[in-house]
Amino acid sequence: MTFKIVFKKSVYKDLQRLSKDEAGHILDAIDDELTENADKLPVLKGKFRGMRKFPVGNYRVIFVIIEEQVLVLRISQ
Repeated sequence: MTFKIVFKKSVYKDLQRLSKDEAGHILDAIDDELTENADKLPVLKGKFRGMRKFPVGNYRVIFVIIEEQVLVLRISQ
């Protein structure tokens, strides 16, 4: 299944805090991995239950799957 990637507005602020190289690397990884394999990544537990994480180097991409879309919520260290 192929997912459409959608970003929450706050993600743009997260990306602005990174260098252009880091942001580019993370966006490339999101495009490569999450479009095809988002449903195979680990689900978080506790109060973040239902959300998923995708590690990219020292960063974590937090997202949820809504039907055929991946909504990226945060990118943080």
